[in-house]
Amino acid sequence: MPRRSDVAIHTGRPDIDGLVPLVRGFLEKDRFDLHVDGQWIRGFRTPDARSLWIRDHSDMMRAGRYFEPDMTSAVQHFVDTQSASGRIFDYVTTYPEKLPCERENWTKYVRVPVEADVEYRLVKAVFLAWQAGGDLDWVARVMPALERAMAYIRTHPWYWSAEHGLVKRAYTIDTWDFAYTAGTHEWLQFQITDDTYWGLMHGDNSGYYEAFRLMAVLYRRLGRAGMADSWEARAAEIRANLNRVCWNGRFYTHFVKLTPVAIPGVDESTQLSLSNPMDINRGAADHAQAVSILQEYIRRRDATSAFAEWFSIDPPFPDGVFGDEKLVAGAYCNGGIMPLVGGELARAAFEHGFETYGVDILSRYHQKIAEKGETYLWYFPDGTAAAVDTSTSPEASPTDGWGSSAMLWALVEGLAGVVDAGCGFDAIALAPRWVAAGVDEATVSVGYAASQKGVGYRFRRRPDGILLEVETDAADVRAHVLLPAEAQVRSVRQAGADIAFREVTVEASPYVDFNSRVDGATGFDIVFQ
Repeated sequence: MPRRSDVAIHTGRPDIDGLVPLVRGFLEKDRFDLHVDGQWIRGFRTPDARSLWIRDHSDMMRAGRYFEPDMTSAVQHFVDTQSASGRIFDYVTTYPEKLPCERENWTKYVRVPVEADVEYRLVKAVFLAWQAGGDLDWVARVMPALERAMAYIRTHPWYWSAEHGLVKRAYTIDTWDFAYTAGTHEWLQFQITDDTYWGLMHGDNSGYYEAFRLMAVLYRRLGRAGMADSWEARAAEIRANLNRVCWNGRFYTHFVKLTPVAIPGVDESTQLSLSNPMDINRGAADHAQAVSILQEYIRRRDATSAFAEWFSIDPPFPDGVFGDEKLVAGAYCNGGIMPLVGGELARAAFEHGFETYGVDILSRYHQKIAEKGETYLWYFPDGTAAAVDTSTSPEASPTDGWGSSAMLWALVEGLAGVVDAGCGFDAIALAPRWVAAGVDEATVSVGYAASQKGVGYRFRRRPDGILLEVETDAADVRAHVLLPAEAQVRSVRQAGADIAFREVTVEASPYVDFNSRVDGATGFDIVFQ
């Protein structure tokens, strides 16, 4: 099976196989080159403006790293422009943004003060760039910047609640960048003021939990075990605090208020916001919490009249209460339907025993985008796509890489089950879940354009078992293979010899687990009783 420096998936199901070329096409159109200070930097642009945001770029790297060889120039630029305090800019652009009133092609950097999530995005971007490219010396050079960024967020009075041991922010809609003001500001409010309403947003804290863990991984690779242990301890602490303060028994409360405020018509205890599936994928939610969140989304899917349950927030806020008349219920981050949420939800579903639900999300997304070859950052609940005149953004690109890359990420790591558990696939978590999609034969290849490192496999289901042929270079493989219902494993054989295995159940889904060192091509024969 050929190993490629991109993604190739062949199953015979058009709604699965078709996602790869569609998303690749979107990401190719979303490549974004900027000439700044005499140097070119390349990243993936935000779908609603010609600018390079570390938020969008770091998420889009999860799929873009398979196709794009330059994984470091954009990340390095955000490192290079870090302030002495440790603060990171949200975005950079050299294009006029608010036409026709803005015409200047100056180089513009922006940090939105009400946002608390920027610094953890940088850590994730560095980690993904390292995984794809393998340059540990580069990681060593940027680690001081990551330390400053983490210190900034953990000490600045705008962003850290010492009382709760959690990151705080102004009252925004989940991770979005404008704050509620109870009508005291004439439009969207991006600034911190004496009248700011403060609180704790779960998605910030799951993001920093993951960032702290990634800091530990990077330090361990650098041979600095003491620093790694320190960051693991911080991660455990923030996760415990998050689950103590923000978990409401079914999902994470949208906004735990530190400043008392009541918004007429809003019951925060019922609002399911977009970071919930992200909390699962970042590891902040345990399995029982993940199941509860997934069940909540399924319940709302069955109850909603919207075309999908991928809500930015549900129920939404009353029309216009955040300062713009365009922010009606069901628009943009106020209850719009986001493929970004669907992709995160699918990834979580595959990991926690809801495999057929994950397949269903991917299939519905393909159905939505295949006819016109277009995908948008958000849709109204009736399926109408975002447009400039219905959004607060200057553009509404039909090539949304933020949501589409999340869907491809769910396909590659969730359904195809190829997860780089190390760097350059030197450790692989291999969890093919094709049984959930009714696929009997699949050929999969996943690799990085930056390093040409990759893995390929063939999956074949037979009446008496499953044959899994794997090819990669010098990797520790942890296999976790979804089995047909009621199947029981008699043996697992590699190159004709029995190897140890263990049968496990994730919710009602049966799996067989086994470990092996693979260097080259090998086959695993899973034989049923």
